[in-house]
Amino acid sequence: MNFFERVYEVVKTISRGKVATYGDIAKMLGNPKASRAVGWALHSNPYQGIVPCHRVVNNKGELSKSFVFGGANIQKRLLQEEGIDFDEDDNVDLKVYRMKIEVI
Repeated sequence: MNFFERVYEVVKTISRGKVATYGDIAKMLGNPKASRAVGWALHSNPYQGIVPCHRVVNNKGELSKSFVFGGANIQKRLLQEEGIDFDEDDNVDLKVYRMKIEVI
């Protein structure tokens, strides 16, 4: 399985109402310096509606300005529909909503 496919498999494990960072995904794949590659994989996600890439945020809890399926507003709406709240700067509180990571 190539790197992108491994990213998609990991992102599918993020529970509804939780988020992970690009770095979390890279760490889970055993390559902690690959967060940009994770971002590229999600930008290229061919499995819209199957791989919940809206659940991936940056290490500050910020949304993607170029969310592949319609921008940060769509990503925010999708996360809000899952019960995730945002602070006054539209960031996700990672202490509350970040999933626990495990290296696979």
